[in-house]
Amino acid sequence: MSVKIIGIGIAEDAERVIRSIAGSGVSSSVRAYARDSAIAIPLGTGITLKVCDDPAGSLIDDLMAGNIDAAVRGTLPANTTLSALKKVSGVQRLERAALLETAHGERFFLAPVGVDEGWEIGERIELARKAQEMAVRFGLPDRIGVLSGGRAGDIGRHPAVDRSLADAELIARMTGGVHYQILIEDAVRDCGVIIAPDGISGNLIFRTLIFLGSGRGHGAPVLNISRIFVDTSRATPDYANAIRLANSLLK
Repeated sequence: MSVKIIGIGIAEDAERVIRSIAGSGVSSSVRAYARDSAIAIPLGTGITLKVCDDPAGSLIDDLMAGNIDAAVRGTLPANTTLSALKKVSGVQRLERAALLETAHGERFFLAPVGVDEGWEIGERIELARKAQEMAVRFGLPDRIGVLSGGRAGDIGRHPAVDRSLADAELIARMTGGVHYQILIEDAVRDCGVIIAPDGISGNLIFRTLIFLGSGRGHGAPVLNISRIFVDTSRATPDYANAIRLANSLLK
């Protein structure tokens, strides 16, 4: 069986990315894409460096052409990289779900996590269904927890809260999930998938858990393209988890 290749992008903080690759312990070979030819690659790690004028474009082109088997964004800029991936993949929008872990070891997929994602009910239904499939692959509960902007008793306090509660009820009914209202602390105990009310709140949940709550992020696979692409935040202190996630998806 041939060794699989995972590509990862470097736009800044090359040392952090290289350290993450070396510490990931994956069976796949890892190829780093960067502009800087002077990046130091430790001997014996099996890491290769592809120097290119456009690391994001080269990473995505190689992924879609099958020259690499999976890709991790690394420290490449989000807007240009994801826009290029969307264009080459031929999709109108990218659907992502982040694999997160609380400080107590509870793991779940969270969506939407992009501020421009999940604003329509139909989008969140699709995200829930695809994230559920991903959760099952990773041995997580297949239960979908749908969040809203308040408790049932808050109806009438504000039109936005009323709308959020009604939308979450519909999404739960359409996906076979459970409406946990605003009680995310209950949802993470039972569910392998958490659906936030919108992309902004999902992004805030992600950032609060990772950067304030001692949680861990394992990367966010794109769910609606034919190839394996794991998105990451440039603020993530380590990319080893995302590389491991990409490697697991190859299996």
